[in-house]
Amino acid sequence: MTRELRTTFDEAAELYERARPAYPDELHDDVVALAGLGPRSRVVEIGCGTGKATLPLAGRGLRITGVELGASLAAIAQRKLALFPGVQIVNADFETWQPERAHYDAVVAFTAFHWISPEHRYVKSASLLREGGALAVAMTHHVLPEDADPFFLEAQSDYDAVGVGSDPPGPPESVSGVGAEMEASGLFRVADARRYSWDVVYTADEYIGVLSTFSPNIAMEDAKRTRLFDLLRARIGERSLRKTYLATLDVAVRI
Repeated sequence: MTRELRTTFDEAAELYERARPAYPDELHDDVVALAGLGPRSRVVEIGCGTGKATLPLAGRGLRITGVELGASLAAIAQRKLALFPGVQIVNADFETWQPERAHYDAVVAFTAFHWISPEHRYVKSASLLREGGALAVAMTHHVLPEDADPFFLEAQSDYDAVGVGSDPPGPPESVSGVGAEMEASGLFRVADARRYSWDVVYTADEYIGVLSTFSPNIAMEDAKRTRLFDLLRARIGERSLRKTYLATLDVAVRI
């Protein structure tokens, strides 16, 4: 089921583009710096989606090939990146995609690496890189800091009422990146790791919009999803909701 969920995002491509939060500028700067990239460096992006990370990286002068499984997501990315001649968006499955010429300077992934099967993640990434090329993996995590909005604990009763299993997020300190996994592959040496935390304030409708782009919710039975979203919207009411995001960035060098 987990593998099947990776195709669901294409059903909500336009909403994904509108509702999903952007990554911090600092994260994009660190990807470029820690991966040793410069103007015209050749980069493959795994699962570029609608180009939320592709656009700021292109603005930093990188030549990017974005490989996106969903046709609708890829079409939005192509439209957004049309003014960047050094960017190509390919509608393909990263695991089977083969470029005409590899030897890329970096492979990057933004909240997409976990959708690639474990047996392909590192072998395929390494095969695309030149010697000394970098793999940069950013992941977005849902966390509950000490000062978190109480909504996220209170809302568990709404999930229970609908019969949908959902555990509340853990504290930021419980989150780790993929550095250990990178090292364990035997193909990469971890060069650096960074963490970024930021808050986004949502209205009820805006938050339901974000939830509507999460794969388990897209795949949920229509009646359950409608009931759940009605309960959550009523719980938020007219107030604003503050949600904390945490991103991890792990950068490794191909051995």
